[in-house]
Amino acid sequence: MTPAHLRSEPIRVLSTPDMIRLVEQTAIEAVQPHLAPGQSSVGTRVDISHLAATPVGMTLTITVELEEVDRRRLAFRVEVRDELDEVGKGRHERFIVDGAQRMPRLQDKMNRWKAAKGA
Repeated sequence: MTPAHLRSEPIRVLSTPDMIRLVEQTAIEAVQPHLAPGQSSVGTRVDISHLAATPVGMTLTITVELEEVDRRRLAFRVEVRDELDEVGKGRHERFIVDGAQRMPRLQDKMNRWKAAKGA
């Protein structure tokens, strides 16, 4: 997706948030087959430099390499290339979560939020 302030430009480009979204999706797809049933991963840190513009329509290649595992924390080295250049690089971290353990905490937060809004 192209940022709103660039939509009138003659060449539309990939936005930084969309590049980050694609990196996160690539990491999710790389990790998911290795997780136990009921587990998923959530993004906890993104430190990626957007190095060059990529015209919309160019093919991207996103590489995520698992560099470190610390209990449930996964740290990836990330590289994003378009058909001509390196356009992004950095690190991305994810945390493995158990859905059954996560739901009560989320429900508690929702209840507290609803109570605060009603007060």
